[in-house]
Amino acid sequence: MSRSQHEPERDRQVRRVIVIEGLANAAVLSLKLVVAVSTGSLAVLGDALHSLSDVANNVVAWFVVRISARPPDRDHPYGHRKFETLAVFVLATLLTVLGVELALGALRREALPTIGGRWALPLMLGVLFINLALATWEGAWARRLRSDILGADARHTFADVLTTVVVIVGWQVSARGYPWIDTLCALAVAGLVFILAFGLFRRAIPVLVDRIAIEPESVGDLARAVPGVRRVKVVRSRSIGSSIAIDMVVSVDAGITAAEAHVITDDIEENLKARFSIEDVTIHVEPEL
Repeated sequence: MSRSQHEPERDRQVRRVIVIEGLANAAVLSLKLVVAVSTGSLAVLGDALHSLSDVANNVVAWFVVRISARPPDRDHPYGHRKFETLAVFVLATLLTVLGVELALGALRREALPTIGGRWALPLMLGVLFINLALATWEGAWARRLRSDILGADARHTFADVLTTVVVIVGWQVSARGYPWIDTLCALAVAGLVFILAFGLFRRAIPVLVDRIAIEPESVGDLARAVPGVRRVKVVRSRSIGSSIAIDMVVSVDAGITAAEAHVITDDIEENLKARFSIEDVTIHVEPEL
């Protein structure tokens, strides 16, 4: 069965994962808000705002996956997969804004005493467990489905785990008479958000600006392994979401027929698709004496 036949089911599964992730994030958000309001912790409140962005991102991601699953059309001959990469870029931008707001809020607001609660700590530990389980589960699906947006969200959720650890430590220490530590931990949370955003930018920007997806030498070696290929003159590759498009120019013996040249290009395409996750291959053949 061809890749195109598998694609709709793959996209439906990605959307199912996003829905489950969104529901879990909504539950986590509710727990964090309860703890933040009842304890007065700035760091916990910042972590709750982070979870609010998670829920919003899940909603956007669900619609983006629907759009990116559309087949190629007249205006988008390479398909719509870059909408998924664009969503990763937008997610990184939103995280950057969130990090700035959290850092400025921590610096401008006086450190307020926080209130400890016997039930609040178990709730936050429960949040920690939920996020860790979600990150592991979503990461496994991201690898299985080769989905950039699920992979980005899984790393985002794992960063939530680290953020929640920092928040719990700062909140508990500040509740014991050191409220300034809560502000310090809020700044640490902002730092973690910036690191996460930077990682997502590094993943999305090369795809959006058509950076090479595969080293030309690797493509050339596979093409030259096909009998009848004299030279590989040009190799261009770029990512389209989680897939790759390749354009190349090869030279063949000037004496062969068009049908024989077509067989050579088919063999090159077969070699490339067996090695890499390729959506589209365009091969121009030039005669060589």
